[in-house]
Amino acid sequence: MTTYDQSAGRRSPILWVPTLYFAQGLPYFVVATIAGLMYKSRGVSNEQIAWWTGALGFVWVFKPLWSPFLETFRSKKRIVLAFQFVGGLSLGLVALTLPLPSYFGYTIALLALVSICSATHDIAADGTYIANLSSKQQAAYAGWQGGFFNVARFFSMGGLVILAGYLEKRMDVAHAWMIIFGLLAAIMVALSLYHAWSLPNTTSDAAGGSMRNVFDTLADVVTTFFQKKNILLMIAFIILFRAGEGQVTTIGPLFLKDAIDKGGLGLTTDQVGAVYGTVASLAFIGGSILGGYFTSWLGLRRALFFLILAMNLPNVAYFFLSATMPTDTTVIATALSIEMFGYGFGFVGLILFMMQEVAPGKYQTAHYSLATGFMQLGYVLFKMVSGQIQEALGYKTFFLWVLISAIPVLILSRIIPFRSETSSPAAPPAAEPAQA
Repeated sequence: MTTYDQSAGRRSPILWVPTLYFAQGLPYFVVATIAGLMYKSRGVSNEQIAWWTGALGFVWVFKPLWSPFLETFRSKKRIVLAFQFVGGLSLGLVALTLPLPSYFGYTIALLALVSICSATHDIAADGTYIANLSSKQQAAYAGWQGGFFNVARFFSMGGLVILAGYLEKRMDVAHAWMIIFGLLAAIMVALSLYHAWSLPNTTSDAAGGSMRNVFDTLADVVTTFFQKKNILLMIAFIILFRAGEGQVTTIGPLFLKDAIDKGGLGLTTDQVGAVYGTVASLAFIGGSILGGYFTSWLGLRRALFFLILAMNLPNVAYFFLSATMPTDTTVIATALSIEMFGYGFGFVGLILFMMQEVAPGKYQTAHYSLATGFMQLGYVLFKMVSGQIQEALGYKTFFLWVLISAIPVLILSRIIPFRSETSSPAAPPAAEPAQA
């Protein structure tokens, strides 16, 4: 049973759903992409960038394991506010350490703290959304939820990267990015203060259970997950689905920035922001919408092979760029838009596979959460090694390797059993915004 703070409970969800999911997306994209571009501007190698920013992604892999412990807290609002505020302060400390000689180690440690705050905030934010909205409202505001998560993508990969490029031309790189991370810190702290007013203060009478019960439930959730029929095959499919994506989304932006004599396109930071964070991101959202309609029309089982092709074949765009080395930003933007459209179109397949084939059962929502952990694991593992592979192969051969990386999951898609063919699956749990 839940109870409500009446003064906050009367506020329309439009006052807090968009900003809540913007706050969810912003630190994620900072860790996943912005940090890598910052390190590239500071002269850090691709291998180091890929390894360490990939390692930070392990936090999102394991977040399902501590999500049950948050249920012992009566108020999700307090968790949301706390981790937004601490996450903002951590970003502020990143800004302060950037001019230091040993900045790399300090910033990685602080970004790890940002990652922990962000992943924990994700759990509490989704809990707040579910607890405060009826099923009808959840459906009505789902577009706002996913939309503003991706607004954070535009803002960080587009607007902030463009601003960083502008500042890099007018001051030293360290202080340019110091301003960017200071701005990020201010935004997160401001959001926590705004949400102190706007978020409904829902409390749960079921909260406050003993830690023993939490551990027992968690053990049962994990045990029953691994008892599912064909679960190891499904886990392998989930992990391999992101093999190409984890590599190309890591190395791609670094390729755009790298010097021409090193095999890159030599774009400035603001040019990368303009082509990758604006037009390409819009293409990603358009692909996501159309991918959903395509799968609904054809059915997941028949659509899946084509969705995997759609997600990986557009990576030919990067091979094309590395082979032809165009200087026209229109050509570059067009190629990246095709790549991101395909990524958005195909990624729908993985989300629906986890919902309809992995999640159904006693702990539907918890098992979906565990499946997303394996989804993130696939992304992180291939992200971490992508820098070593690229430096060994060079950009052109690396992007060819990325295409080859899709072959195993294509084969699995043809042989993996589908429970929906033999039984009626339970209704899928509400999907959190897809994290790239």
